[in-house]
Amino acid sequence: MSNFPKLVPAFTAQIVLDAPVAIGQVSSGTINAAAPFATDGFLRSVPGYPVKVDGVFAHGSDYIRQDPSGKQARLEVNSIVKDKSGAVINYKYTGILNVTPEVGAILSGSPDAKTTEFGDAFTQILFQTGAEELKAIESKVYVGSGRFIIEAGKPPVVEYLISEVTA
Repeated sequence: MSNFPKLVPAFTAQIVLDAPVAIGQVSSGTINAAAPFATDGFLRSVPGYPVKVDGVFAHGSDYIRQDPSGKQARLEVNSIVKDKSGAVINYKYTGILNVTPEVGAILSGSPDAKTTEFGDAFTQILFQTGAEELKAIESKVYVGSGRFIIEAGKPPVVEYLISEVTA
């Protein structure tokens, strides 16, 4: 089992979602939507990770396309993070979300929605930046595992634990 890639914890992201906007339907009747980001989410390096990021989302949207089966949704995100250093980071990911009954309750805005466990959302993250001190993140592969955080009276939050893939 040697030579398989390993994961190094790198970042935590919390993305606060505004109300989704329907942008169309597929033949099975499932909705395609965009969920815009609110500006109070963050991207932060975990303690000990060599690339230091402490930023907030300034812009972004999660484009959600549910598969015709209704069992999975495809995620595509393009957003901007402004780091406390003044650096700007383009944060992009693609992913797959398993549409479990718990996730379905969140996506439909059900009052019965609850916080989910990690394991139903997985992503591949790409970073771009003009900041020399952060350039290392452009040449690495990152993956994330996500969950939804639901608190009464607050918008849904998607939390990702992001790891660097290494040899």
